[in-house]
Amino acid sequence: MLLSLWQRWRRWRRSRPFWGGLLAVLAGAEICALPLAPLKVMLQQGIAGIPSVLMGVVMIVLGLTAWFSPAQRGLAGVLTTLIATAALVMSNLGGFLIGTLLGILGGGLMFAWQPNATARRPEPHSPTPTGTTPTGTTAHPDPQGAQP
Repeated sequence: MLLSLWQRWRRWRRSRPFWGGLLAVLAGAEICALPLAPLKVMLQQGIAGIPSVLMGVVMIVLGLTAWFSPAQRGLAGVLTTLIATAALVMSNLGGFLIGTLLGILGGGLMFAWQPNATARRPEPHSPTPTGTTPTGTTAHPDPQGAQP
């Protein structure tokens, strides 16, 4: 039971840009959490808190989009990278640089992810029987022995 659950989790995780989505969610949480922190932690208070929370929420949604709709990973990756870069200017240095770096890395991973092609195992190569060529004709080691 546990092994089956673990295998299903691994199959689900490998069928989508999991790590890019996770980094985007963490970046969004970091950028979103700092404006809600106490004033001693904040660099500035005021209107800058609104875009920070919005950018953080959008990054979290983009990370979840990459998980649950892998076909949209390209758009989600590009938007995550752009929002993380904009957060550097608009949101307390992008969550003290941690959120921006996580967002850029997560967006890049989402954009670069490719689905696994089904692993095709090559058919075992059957060696040709001794004395025959791949075309099925008989091979003669001595060219003069081939003529009667």
